Amino acid sequence: MNQHIEWRLPRSPRSAGRARAFLAEQSREWKLPDEVAETAVLLLSELVTNACRHARVPPGRQVRARCVLGSDGVLRVEVSDASEVLPCPRTAGPGDEAGRGLALVAALADAWGAHPRECGVGKTVWFEIGDGVRGRPGCADLEGADDARHDPGPPEGGPRPAATVPATVEGGP
Repeated sequence: MNQHIEWRLPRSPRSAGRARAFLAEQSREWKLPDEVAETAVLLLSELVTNACRHARVPPGRQVRARCVLGSDGVLRVEVSDASEVLPCPRTAGPGDEAGRGLALVAALADAWGAHPRECGVGKTVWFEIGDGVRGRPGCADLEGADDARHDPGPPEGGPRPAATVPATVEGGP
């Protein structure tokens, strides 16, 4: 049986910290392994930060964070915002103070991607971590692959989005 939790957060610099605290608490309740919980908290923070900082949306729009723990032990974390611009991973230079968030997601998640929201407004950026990801049908074997991240679309067999972002980073993770 899947377990899930969802939060709606204001588009504010404080929201990333709140999301970290919420997921850390939920991870303890779900008894996730420390390594999975710490990685998920870090990556959630990156995605919420991106949604708050880069999404160009009308005032008052919120960011939605959703976490689903599957019965197979796979944790899927989704961050949705009202911007329709899909994320574009880039390579940050040595002196850049920003631009490494998606590279971090690509390096630490077992799978990740982005797709337009089913409601037609905005996008969802997601990642999955957990031992069950690699053996699941539709997910590439990620051992040693530079760009094998795969977007299986929304969980639970929902309709596949019309477009997805290839979750690769120049130069590989």
